[in-house]
Amino acid sequence: MAKIAFTAGRVSGFKCPPEKKQAFLWDATAPGLGLRATPAGKPAYVFQSVYQGKDLRITIGSPAAWSIPDAQAKARELQRLIDEGKDPRDLKREALAVHAEKQAAAAARALTVGEVWPLYLENGKPKRRDAWKPRYRADLEAMAAPGGEKKKRGQGTTRPGPLYPLLALPLAGVNEDTLKSWYDREAVAGKHQAARALMMFRGFLRWCAARPEYRNLTDRDVGKAAAIVESLPSNTRRTDALEAAQVPGWWAGVEQLSNRTASAYLRALLLTGARREELAALTWANVDFQWRKLTIADKVETTRTIPLSPYMAQMLATLPRVGPYVFASTGKAGRITDTRASHAKALQSAAIDGLTIHGLRRSFSLLGEAAGAPAGAIAQVMGYKPSATAEGYRPRSIDALRPFLEQIEAHILSLAGVQFDAKAAPGALRVVAG
Repeated sequence: MAKIAFTAGRVSGFKCPPEKKQAFLWDATAPGLGLRATPAGKPAYVFQSVYQGKDLRITIGSPAAWSIPDAQAKARELQRLIDEGKDPRDLKREALAVHAEKQAAAAARALTVGEVWPLYLENGKPKRRDAWKPRYRADLEAMAAPGGEKKKRGQGTTRPGPLYPLLALPLAGVNEDTLKSWYDREAVAGKHQAARALMMFRGFLRWCAARPEYRNLTDRDVGKAAAIVESLPSNTRRTDALEAAQVPGWWAGVEQLSNRTASAYLRALLLTGARREELAALTWANVDFQWRKLTIADKVETTRTIPLSPYMAQMLATLPRVGPYVFASTGKAGRITDTRASHAKALQSAAIDGLTIHGLRRSFSLLGEAAGAPAGAIAQVMGYKPSATAEGYRPRSIDALRPFLEQIEAHILSLAGVQFDAKAAPGALRVVAG
């Protein structure tokens, strides 16, 4: 190979003849340093030598970025590595790998909660469940919503959800200080809402900590820091329930509601002890008038089947069929979603204070005890876990459960002063054109 001393003019003027695929110009000063050019491409400094009996060539870089002295110094450095028995290509690959690792680490540190949150909604799930319950999934979305949408009720736009400010934080930056600062700000608007948002965010952190790609970025216990826990409102368990003497007034107030669907729904809650969302989602396909059974969605299991008691059967038979849902509504959901306003009217009529919709579930349990039904039967109808019962619990068949639910229903109707023929067959369902 002919060699010449590299000068700025020789380097800038070097071109590859059009009939060749590539051409080289070799430096006489630094061993192994060359300039490679192609007809279409830009020239680049290269280093060529022999390593362990085989030719080795490494690209150094463009003359626009490397001065001649720097390129010569790099060539000498690469030759020294070969003289020391080291392969420069391995060192370059290692350097590139280290650089890529640093870039990946920097990108990971910059990963925000908002980038991971949609993946949590899509792939996260509670223990022993295949997916989120629809209502809880909707709550998760609402908690992190940006707001600014027109309110469904009233004037103005919605405010951001409590978790929305956290979405902008780097996941690796969620620590005790940032979480405490966030919670204190949200608690000004409502402590209990902020506390519920915190519980949801703890679930998100647990999920992240269980994923290999996020584990090193997540402190799963940050939400349990003493400074935060001490600020949480006391978790006072509600105990509201109907007293026996209040049942007649409550029942009369509910019966007088102008919204007949809400009236039936509220009475059904008291007569079954079901959770409000479980009963609201009841479809006609899951009402068996022939064999007197109801199959409803269940918080613990996927579904549970309970007997359809006589009064319940009669009451449901009076409801119009305007869609798939038993407790239908003209709203977007197609079913009843919020009966608090109707319930408040009934409570006002009965002069009862502080009874929540969930209090009707507690009322069923207490009135069931007063009716003499076994704790296990009450728990099975309500959908509690077996371990939550006082007696040695074993699931009863629908037929074995039926007399106990009818016993509870008869007791409630007796307290309410309802005259009812339990042996009467349910009336024919009235079909209403959509």
